[in-house]
Amino acid sequence: MTGPRRLATPRRVEVGAAEDGCPVTVDGRTVDAVRESWLIEDRWWTDRPLRRRYWEVVTTCGRDEIVFHDLEKGRWWRQR
Repeated sequence: MTGPRRLATPRRVEVGAAEDGCPVTVDGRTVDAVRESWLIEDRWWTDRPLRRRYWEVVTTCGRDEIVFHDLEKGRWWRQR
């Protein structure tokens, strides 16, 4: 018997970003448009704070992507 499966597990992704942090490439695909961006700050009162900047982008091939930059660790992730 297996346990429950986690949905929407983030996966590492290669993102090229502009100086302001806005993604310009995602896995080598050029970003054509940014639909929205939002900041999540949570658990700031613990020893494991969560700080992420999310971006919903559209690449030139028409793919809609949600990526986030882990502001604590400096890594980029894809969220599905």
